[in-house]
Amino acid sequence: MPVLVLQLYYTISVRTEVEYQQAKLIVKQIYRQVKKCTSCGTDGSVNVKDHLQKAAVPASVLSHSIATPSLVAHIMYQKFAMGIPLNRMEKDFYRMGLVLPRKNMANWVIRCSEDWFTPIYERIHECMIQKCENLHMDETRIQVNKEPGKKASSDSFMWVLQSGASEKIKATLFHYSRTRSRKVAVDLLTGYHGYLTTDAYTAYENLNMDGIKNNFCWSHVRRYYVESIPLDSNGKELENSKGAEAREYIDLLFKLEDEMKNLSYEEKREKRQVASRAMLDAFWAWVDETASTPTTNEKLTKALNYTINHKKQLETFLEDGRLAISNNLCESHIRPFATARRAWLFADTPKGAAANAVLYTLVESARANDLDVYEYLNHILTIMPNTDFCNQPEAVDSLLPWSDQLPEICYLSKYRKKRSPR
Repeated sequence: MPVLVLQLYYTISVRTEVEYQQAKLIVKQIYRQVKKCTSCGTDGSVNVKDHLQKAAVPASVLSHSIATPSLVAHIMYQKFAMGIPLNRMEKDFYRMGLVLPRKNMANWVIRCSEDWFTPIYERIHECMIQKCENLHMDETRIQVNKEPGKKASSDSFMWVLQSGASEKIKATLFHYSRTRSRKVAVDLLTGYHGYLTTDAYTAYENLNMDGIKNNFCWSHVRRYYVESIPLDSNGKELENSKGAEAREYIDLLFKLEDEMKNLSYEEKREKRQVASRAMLDAFWAWVDETASTPTTNEKLTKALNYTINHKKQLETFLEDGRLAISNNLCESHIRPFATARRAWLFADTPKGAAANAVLYTLVESARANDLDVYEYLNHILTIMPNTDFCNQPEAVDSLLPWSDQLPEICYLSKYRKKRSPR
C-alpha cells in the first residue's frame, strides 16, 4: 500500500475561544539603598559622625500597611462599581492565600477616602456649582448603624447631585447626611445659579434660593397616575380609567421629546413652544375637567392635586431646550448604589457612610466620562500620595474625571483609539 505524503495546503479558522486567567496576588518587598560618605571614618566603620544618605522612596498609599494602590483600587472597584460586599471579598482573598479581614479593608477605604479622594471630591462639587447651569438632584436612604442619637434601624440619606446632559462637566456627586431636611439641599446648592430638575419634594419646592429655578419631573407625575389605575382580581388594569387617560397624555409628551432628541437646544425650545405647549394645554384642560368631577379614588385625587399644585414648575422645561422633562438621568446614577445596598445592607459608622459618598461620586463620575473605574482609582492612589496637592491645586484638577490630562490607560479600551495621543 503506497504511503501518503501530505503537504500543507492551507489553514482555516475553526473557532475563537476566550480563556480566563485567574487573578493573583504578588508580594513585593521594598528596599532602599543607604550610602555612606567615604571621607567619614574608615571603611566599614559605623559611628554617629558618619554621613549617611538614604535613597528616596515613593510614598506608600497607607503608612505602616501592606496596602498598595492596585490592591486598594481593586477593593474599591469590587465594592463600589460591582456591588460586592467586603465579607465576600474577605473569603475570596482567603482562598487566594491572603488573610485580609473586612475591618482592615473598611479602614483602608475610609483612610484613602479622607486622605486622597476628598480633595478631588470637593473640587468636583465646586466645579458643578460654579460651572453648571443645569443640575438634577434626588436622594435615597442609607442605614448607618452607629449614627449618634439615632437607632441603627433608622434611615439616613444619600443626596445625589447630577450634572445635566447639556453640561460639558459630566459628574455625579453623592453626599451623606443624617437627615432629609431642606438645609442639606441649601448647603449643597449654595453659590449655584441655574435650573434644578427634581421631584416635588418639599425640600426642593421650598428652596427659595436666588438664581435657582425649579424644573419638576414628569416621570413622577406619571407614576402618581399609574398608581391610581384600579386593578382587577388578577392584577390587570381596568379599562377606561382616568389614570390611564392621564398616562396617555404624558406618554405623548415623552414621545415628542424622543422625536426632538437630535435637534439643537434652540430648535428643541422652539418646537416645545408649539408641539409640547399644545399637548400641555390639552392635558391641563383634562386635569381641570377631571378635578371638577367628584371621585372616590383617593390616589387619583392625590395625583390631580400634585399636578395642579406644581403646574408652574412642570412647565419650566418649555423655556430652555437644555432641560430634561424628567429626573431619570439622576435616578439612573442612583440605581447602582441602590442595587449594591441590597448586598452590603448598611454602613457601620458615619465615617464609613461619608466614604461611601466620596467613592460613589468618583465611580459614577468615572463611568459618565467613559473611564475604566479600576484604572482611574489606581491612578489616583498612585499619584496623590506623592503630590503636594495642598500647594498645587492644578494637581487635583489633572485628576478630575473629565480632565484631558488623564493617561490613556484610564479610559475604557473601546474609547482609547478614538482619543488623540498624549
